[in-house]
Amino acid sequence: MDFSAFLAEHAEPLSIRADKHVFRQGDRDRRVFFVRQGLLKAYYVASDGKETIKSFVLPGGFIASLTAAYREEVCSFSLICLEDSVLLPVEFEVIYGACQQDIEVAALVLDAVLEFAMRKEQREMDFLCLSAEDRYRRLIERSPELIERVRQMDIARYLGITPVALSRIRKRFGETLRRGSGNPE
Repeated sequence: MDFSAFLAEHAEPLSIRADKHVFRQGDRDRRVFFVRQGLLKAYYVASDGKETIKSFVLPGGFIASLTAAYREEVCSFSLICLEDSVLLPVEFEVIYGACQQDIEVAALVLDAVLEFAMRKEQREMDFLCLSAEDRYRRLIERSPELIERVRQMDIARYLGITPVALSRIRKRFGETLRRGSGNPE
């Protein structure tokens, strides 16, 4: 069975308006969400109230709190729609069971999990090895649509910098581009 057929069989489309949460940190939610339309933000809130953005999820992507889904604990982060979104939620145990029964589904899920793990590995390397300016450059290269669709404050939180620092970086990038080099230094 191909994965789109699997989703058609096991997922009822769920429409969620912009600024509404799919789940919150501390909730119990064992579903995996496949994004058909929209844009989502996954974020952590520290005990002091500081928000840190884990990731953005675009159409074609998927997300779940694996701690909640697999371990049956609470969600370790919150998930909110930044735009009106259509999600395809599937209970984790349905996917897990299908992987045990159908080698094609298992292979597709394994490929998706490997892609996810490699993205996380790259993000970790970016944070540990690159400057804020280089992280911004990478974001532009990898996901230029986010620059247009996401608020500056959220881009700054995703990069781990202040909005003021992002504004300075953007200004330097703009000056470099206006000079015509096309590649910010």
